Amino acid sequence: MASIIRSASAHWTGGGKDGTGHISSASGVLKEAPYGFNARFGDGRGTNPEELVGAAHAGCFTMALAFRLAKEGLAAESLDTTARVAMEQEGEGFRITRVALTLRAKVPGTDEATFKALAEEAKAGCPVSKLLKAEITLETHFEA
Repeated sequence: MASIIRSASAHWTGGGKDGTGHISSASGVLKEAPYGFNARFGDGRGTNPEELVGAAHAGCFTMALAFRLAKEGLAAESLDTTARVAMEQEGEGFRITRVALTLRAKVPGTDEATFKALAEEAKAGCPVSKLLKAEITLETHFEA
């Protein structure tokens, strides 16, 4: 398979604290979604880059796990992943320091130890996990 390229764009007007912007994706799923200082560093309306990274990571990991389970002849009844992205001040700027993935899964036909091993493989193999240079933890909640 050739390389796959996806794109998104951001537009910003004004200063860092008082400015506003919007983010769009080429697919149209995000269309001028608002973002700004208050949405990023407070509880203002709109999205922020860390939330979008979390959504990307949760989606990537969950799909990678579905493929990994299928390789073992298993199919999930449900996989629900939450990604909590931590951003901390570093000097004058900020850095994403960790991502905590929490997975609630119902997968008939396997045991918890096998499932955890497959989930860890999916976490390590997910392209977004490979991209991020942050601590990435995984907590699983399993039902057979």
